[in-house]
Amino acid sequence: MAVTQQLARIPAEYLASCRESADASPDGDPLWDPPSVDVLDLDWAPFLLERVCELGGLDDVRRDALRQALEGDTAIDLAFLNTHPHAIGPFGPDPTALSAAQVARAAELLGQIDFPALLAALPPDETEAASLIGNGADKIVGGPKKYLLEHFNALREFYRAASEQQLLVVLWWD
Repeated sequence: MAVTQQLARIPAEYLASCRESADASPDGDPLWDPPSVDVLDLDWAPFLLERVCELGGLDDVRRDALRQALEGDTAIDLAFLNTHPHAIGPFGPDPTALSAAQVARAAELLGQIDFPALLAALPPDETEAASLIGNGADKIVGGPKKYLLEHFNALREFYRAASEQQLLVVLWWD
């Protein structure tokens, strides 16, 4: 089974409900099951997206926003989501989250990134571009540019929608 990055946009009340369920359950089951429409599977794109932004010369403010959008923050305690046998991210680092305010800021800055221009800064040849990106980009069928553009656009739209609804974003690897 491949381990990929997952994101869920949820109301704060849902997270509180999961925390209460975990506290009340004898085995710590948080009853974590956000609607599939509110979950984004970023596959293996996070490292590659960051690398393209680095190669394309994206400024530090927007690179930091992308990094936070992909890594989350540890300020919100999610230990109850990482308890065996109900851990949501058993194959990677502990789950993280962004507050609604952090989501709004990330959405704003992601919206300012011209990802096609960053991709245009790469060599036009997909093989050369994949070699420069590294991190397995050469294994992407059809080349990395289309794959990364689709994943970046999905990430930006995911955060835009979460921001509009004032939702939190929880991130984990599964």
